[in-house]
Amino acid sequence: MTFVKVSVFLLCCLPLILPAQVTTVKGKVTDVTTGDPIPFVNIVFKGTSIGTTTDFDGNYTLTTPNPTDSLLASYIGYRARVKPVQRGVTQTINFQLEEEVTRLRDVVILAGENPAFEILRNVIRNKDRNDKRNLSAYEYDTYSKIEIDIDNMTDKFRKKKIITQITQVLDSVAVIAGEDGKPILPVFISESVSRFYYRNNPELKLENIRDTKISGLGFEDGSLTSQLIGPTFQEYNFYRNWLTILEKDFVSPIADGWRLYYEYDLIDSLYVGDHYCYRIDFFPKSPQALAFTGSMWITKKEFAIRQIEATIGKQANLNFIEKIKIQQELLPTEAGPWLPVKNRVLINVGQVRDDWAGMLAKFYTSNRDFVINQPKPPKFYEKQILLEEDYILNQYNDEYWSKLRHEPLTETEKNVYQMIDTLTNIPVVRTYVDIVKIIINGYKKVGKVDIGPYLSLMALNNIEGIRIQSGFKTNYHFSRQWEFGAQLGYGFRDERVKYSAFVRNILDRKRWTTVGIRVRHDLGRVGIDDENLADDYLFLAASRFGIFRRGFYFDEYRFNFQRELVKGFSQRLAFRYNTFKPVFDFGYYTMPGDVNSLATTFQRAEIVLESRLSRDELFLQYDNERVSLGPQKWPIITFRYSRGLKGLWGSDFEYDKFRLTVVKRLPMGPLGTARLTLTGEYTDDVLPYPLLSLHIGNETPFYTDIIYSLMNFGEFFSDQFVSLQYRQHFEGFILNRIPLMRRLHWRLTGLANVIYGNLSEENLAISNPLPFPPGNNNITWKRPYVELGYGVENIFRFLRVDFVHRLTYLENDRARKFGVLFTAQFKL
Repeated sequence: MTFVKVSVFLLCCLPLILPAQVTTVKGKVTDVTTGDPIPFVNIVFKGTSIGTTTDFDGNYTLTTPNPTDSLLASYIGYRARVKPVQRGVTQTINFQLEEEVTRLRDVVILAGENPAFEILRNVIRNKDRNDKRNLSAYEYDTYSKIEIDIDNMTDKFRKKKIITQITQVLDSVAVIAGEDGKPILPVFISESVSRFYYRNNPELKLENIRDTKISGLGFEDGSLTSQLIGPTFQEYNFYRNWLTILEKDFVSPIADGWRLYYEYDLIDSLYVGDHYCYRIDFFPKSPQALAFTGSMWITKKEFAIRQIEATIGKQANLNFIEKIKIQQELLPTEAGPWLPVKNRVLINVGQVRDDWAGMLAKFYTSNRDFVINQPKPPKFYEKQILLEEDYILNQYNDEYWSKLRHEPLTETEKNVYQMIDTLTNIPVVRTYVDIVKIIINGYKKVGKVDIGPYLSLMALNNIEGIRIQSGFKTNYHFSRQWEFGAQLGYGFRDERVKYSAFVRNILDRKRWTTVGIRVRHDLGRVGIDDENLADDYLFLAASRFGIFRRGFYFDEYRFNFQRELVKGFSQRLAFRYNTFKPVFDFGYYTMPGDVNSLATTFQRAEIVLESRLSRDELFLQYDNERVSLGPQKWPIITFRYSRGLKGLWGSDFEYDKFRLTVVKRLPMGPLGTARLTLTGEYTDDVLPYPLLSLHIGNETPFYTDIIYSLMNFGEFFSDQFVSLQYRQHFEGFILNRIPLMRRLHWRLTGLANVIYGNLSEENLAISNPLPFPPGNNNITWKRPYVELGYGVENIFRFLRVDFVHRLTYLENDRARKFGVLFTAQFKL
């Protein structure tokens, strides 16, 4: 009996005598669809308060002597998941969580003020102190990684001809998807290492791209892609009131007017690293607003964002976009403001049709080696994205890149590189990639030359009849300094050959400098300005069709030199000589008042000096091209002076012409965005009307921004004028609030075109016949030309329809009071 009592006593005291068996669980939590890590996930032993949260990379470690037999992973917006635990050992348990179909905010009625509001008021009070823009300068090393995958591969998609021919690749997709994940097909992956610099006053940026590693379908030259994958395009500052994402402005959850746009819930308080934080969830008051849903962790001491997850759902009226998720982790600097140390962005593109697949774009940046408040001289930032002229893509091996990366590649990412290499070598894939390139570029690449453009292959009009045309231009494989091109066309009715040829030399890529010569013999029409419409290929191609009421043949010789003198300021010097041989009834008096001085042709030589100021315009250089992505907040101002050179090569005129243009993008918050263009021009001499200011009309069914939609070709001319063109995109501001319209994702637009101007009596008197039909009136300073319009874009996601009303000069011949115009456009 005594033995039994002793035994029971020892059993009861054994836990106090022997050390407890510790259970350690570590692992990673990822998204079942994307494979991306999920930060901030709650990991707890089920039925207890013993737990932790995942870090920014989805990793966690949890150690306790008192575990239960199961581990719970949960996070708002995802389905919770439980896995068994083996007690007393160290083990790895990974979770793949599936996103909830919907995320609805519980409506809770509280007595008194929402406790989150006082925290948010403190956040607003401390915004300037915590915002990185309050630093005089900062710089850091950044490592960027982008992966693009095809997902949502339905059975219909797998049965497509091209897909069935790459089944040997698809068989290994499960390896990339993971244990519980959905299969994905990677098509692009890139890595880059850069040094990023920022200066506050004046606000200047520079990204110096050091190394890039890229693999992808259809990928050849890495210069453009290398400029797009760095931190310049992956910077999201929630301390701004509005964040521009995919050319749309989204309101920040800590904007100055935060209560107008969001609802908030104070969920928890906890340590994130060494910082004690409040977790606040936020929801848009209107689901269709351009706003975020998510969570942010606000530090108790500084009221700064320690980390944030913000999601844009499909309700936000973004074309093809199912979801955009931004995750960011920030740390304080010695001076106070916080800088991002890690960013992760996911863009989930939905299926366009049932038998198509979706797409995932995943972006990741890691920043380190910060230097603050040591600004460089302004000249240092002259080029916003710096890619050395001797840049060579993929020039280093894997061992070298393993030293550059801030974190090593996962096994999945290593498999992605291997799979893309396999896909690239499949013949049918290469064929489809080539077809897509032709559609996008308009040219077919054949070695060192590009054949096209295909939009201009054929046209039909009353002068040429059927017109055929083709041509070529050299590409960067031929030369990175010289570019040659030519076009050859033929009209079967006029039986004339038309041609053009050009040569261009890139003298300097650092301060973009080019010089070029072009010769051309062709058919034109008065009122169509090929120079201003050079980028609108669809409109120019369409203008080759129909009735040419004022057609003319011409020979033209052009010389053009342009150079960026300093950042944001460029100068252009041009010379142009052309002849004018009309095929319509045209004449002008070379000596006003002398009926015997009537001429029906002319020659013109002019020199042009043009200055262009665009303070914060961003340019990308690739191949032999330089492309503008537009300014961020400052207008683009262009001043042009043209001087007629009478007597040179038989030129008939001497004149001075001055032109000023101001273009400004206007962010308007919930009202969308607008674009304003103001133009003024003055000509101080007497000239035949084809050489005066030609207001670009439109007799096609297509809409384009820079034309006057209901003005006929060559209907109005001015020797002095001021014009306003206003374009408004309301996004989903109005239609998203109408229940039956909301599902269509249509967006309203508005436009206004106004011209005040004059045509002097002297310029009018030299014309014979007059430039206008009897009874037509020209624009005056007292009576402007006005047209107003409204429209709907995003019909079937790509079609825009505009309804335009012409309000003045309705008495003119063939004047249209109302018109419906169409255009195809790709907008997110």
